[in-house]
This record gives sequence, structure tokens and C-alpha cells, in this order.
Amino acid sequence: MMCIRDSTQTVASSEAVAPFAVNNLGLSVAQAKKLQRALKGWGYNGAIDGQLGTGSWQAMQRYLKKYWSYDGAIDGIVGSGTVKALQRWLKSNWGYSGAIDGVAGAGTKAALKRYVDSL
Repeated sequence: MMCIRDSTQTVASSEAVAPFAVNNLGLSVAQAKKLQRALKGWGYNGAIDGQLGTGSWQAMQRYLKKYWSYDGAIDGIVGSGTVKALQRWLKSNWGYSGAIDGVAGAGTKAALKRYVDSL
């Protein structure tokens, strides 16, 4: 971790902060809460707060690992491997028609919303 220190504060680099960032992939707070409730069965035990952070994504990665060929770490980081597995699932079940490219673009986000709205 790279930090810059001056006489008043310590500032962490963006790489150090990124794993803890919230990534709702375009979902509203209400939609993210619905997804968090669904993720309870996959080990999510955090607050139902509508903020998809590390714990929410670790639960999603466990689901994707079991059923959708996610082979990365269960680290809660929404990287290209997580997105590719998510896209495979969304393509099979929720109308995603784009490429399995690991980029969470408009089509990926729209298909995830369709899933959440079905809950």
C-alpha cells in the first residue's frame, strides 16, 4: 500500500481503498437491498443497507463460483472475472445479450436490474 503523509493527515492510494468501495452496478438502494436479502443464502451476513460492498460481492462470488464458472478469489472485488461470471448467469437467465467481456456496461446492468426486480 502506498501512502502519502504530510503534517496533518495520511492519504491512502486508490488501490488501497478500492476493495472496500461500494459497487451497486446501477442498482438503486432499494434494489440493492433486495439483492442483499437474496444473498443471505450465500453467506452474506452484513446489514441490508443497499450498499453492495465487499461482503455482498463475496456472497455473489460464492454463488457464481458454484454455478457460473467463476474461478477467482472470493475477495469481494468486482473485477472482470466476477463480471464475466455474472454475465454468463445473466445471459442464461435474465436476457443479457452482450458479450462475455468482463465489462459491466449498460446491458449487464439492465439484466441485473431485471433479476432484482423479479425478486
